[in-house]
Amino acid sequence: MNFRTIIEPFRIKSVESVKFTRRDDRAEALKTAGYNVFRLRADDVLIDLLTDSGTGAMSAMQWAAMIQADESYAGSRSFYRFEQVVKDLTGFTHIIPTHQGRAAERILFHTILKPGMVVPNNNHFDTTRANIEVEGAEAVDLVIPEGRIPHVLHPFKGNVDITALDEFLDERGDQVPLVMVTVTNNSGGGQPVSLENLRAVGELCHKYDKPFFLDACRFAENAWFIKLRERAHADRTPKSIAQEMFSLADGCTMSAKKDGLANIGGFLAMNNDAWAEAARNLLILTEGFPTYGGLAGYDLEAIARGLEEVVDESYLHYRIRSTEYLGEKLIAAGVPIIRPPGGHAIYIDAKMLLPHIPALQYPGIALANALYVEAGIRGVEIGTVMFGMRPDGTEVPASMELVRLAIPRRVYTQSHIDYVAEAVIHVASRHDELRGYRLVAAPRALRHFTARFEPV
Repeated sequence: MNFRTIIEPFRIKSVESVKFTRRDDRAEALKTAGYNVFRLRADDVLIDLLTDSGTGAMSAMQWAAMIQADESYAGSRSFYRFEQVVKDLTGFTHIIPTHQGRAAERILFHTILKPGMVVPNNNHFDTTRANIEVEGAEAVDLVIPEGRIPHVLHPFKGNVDITALDEFLDERGDQVPLVMVTVTNNSGGGQPVSLENLRAVGELCHKYDKPFFLDACRFAENAWFIKLRERAHADRTPKSIAQEMFSLADGCTMSAKKDGLANIGGFLAMNNDAWAEAARNLLILTEGFPTYGGLAGYDLEAIARGLEEVVDESYLHYRIRSTEYLGEKLIAAGVPIIRPPGGHAIYIDAKMLLPHIPALQYPGIALANALYVEAGIRGVEIGTVMFGMRPDGTEVPASMELVRLAIPRRVYTQSHIDYVAEAVIHVASRHDELRGYRLVAAPRALRHFTARFEPV
């Protein structure tokens, strides 16, 4: 019999106390933080859904692997264990460790991009876009039309618009050094990309002689969605699907803080010998020797074990179903979210929930701040603050105004998620009381991390 209750596929061997705070204390803490939840002290947050990056709980086997790590500066045993696992998964020739995903992006783009170049993607996330734009290049989003409309149902809303990509490469191919696809598509709601779509992108890249790279930080979640939603792959293992995903590409960037199930780390992987040599030279300058790349040996061990655990079917079933569970509760209560629910997060549609707040008064910031003050929950705005600033300094409204509730891996129980649902529904019921914010101070690049606001 298939029971409806979701149970975690693990037992808890260690616990961490959480701090309960009063509403007045949270309101004061938010004011002190310049009304930006990134600037809050973590100790003042009850349930932290700011990000799923590096915030997961590691397994007993990961901790055990860390104890026997080799911390040699060059040629450590732990590096070769890490390299073997990544090669087995991805099939790529060159495996270059980095301290996290954005370092892999920085090294890749700094070595291959020149001003005036263009990188197409389904949707670039914040650091990917910033690392392209800092090189004077342009990041172009070519997700399918369904991926831009929160309430529209589609099994693979992260898919690349193949017709648009074909036309883009035909018209501007001389400016394109590579094509990227983000799996799952974070900016678009944690939505998956089908294997059929990845294959079509790979064929176009071959047609136009363009390297094809994956932003692969949630590759396992994407593989699970393929297993669930592409009928031809229902009987396959998540690992075999993931291996085929990588086989269609020429390289990838990876933040192991997501589907590496580790608290830090990442890698850049590719088949191109010349690109790899240039990347390793920059790695030595900015990260470390090629066999540690800014990581301790115990980090390499944790990632290697995490990459093996993340493709376990019991884990992935729990992971995706628990996110879906939160989405179902919010949908039933009439809270507008990106549908269907994504893999790692629920994305609340702040534009629909708060139509009285103009885009340039940041409805996503208003909603995120209200969730923190009312319930101690920290989410993150994914809208005009994150994506509205253009390289020339102008600001335009983002296509979607979202608040992401990213669920750390193996951290919160079902009762925590029930509390989150209750809190979101409560705040949504008072939506007409929320007011916008004005920007007080912010840097030009990645302003959402450190910006300060004040209520309108």
